[in-house]
Amino acid sequence: MTRLNLILFFVLILVSLSIVTSQHKARKLYFELEQQQALGKQYDTEYGQLQLEQSTWAMHSRVEELAAKRLNMQVPDAKRIQVISLEDMAR
Repeated sequence: MTRLNLILFFVLILVSLSIVTSQHKARKLYFELEQQQALGKQYDTEYGQLQLEQSTWAMHSRVEELAAKRLNMQVPDAKRIQVISLEDMAR
C-alpha cells in the first residue's frame, strides 16, 4: 500500500508541475499577443499618417508649383493644346 501511495504522490506532483508550467506558458503567450496587437495598432496609425503625408506631397497644386519654379515649366496656351479621342486612335 505504501508503494502505491508513493507512486500516486509522485504522479500528483508531476501533474501539478505540468499544470503550473502550462499556465505560465499560456500567460506568457497572452502577454506577447497583447504586445503584438499594440504594435499592430501603432503600425496602422503610422500607415495612416504616411498616407496623409503622401497625399499632401502629391497634391496637384504643389506639383504644378514645383514644376513652374524648379523646372521652369508652364501651362501651354489653349491654341497649342490638342485633344485626341480614343476613337480616333483606333482607326
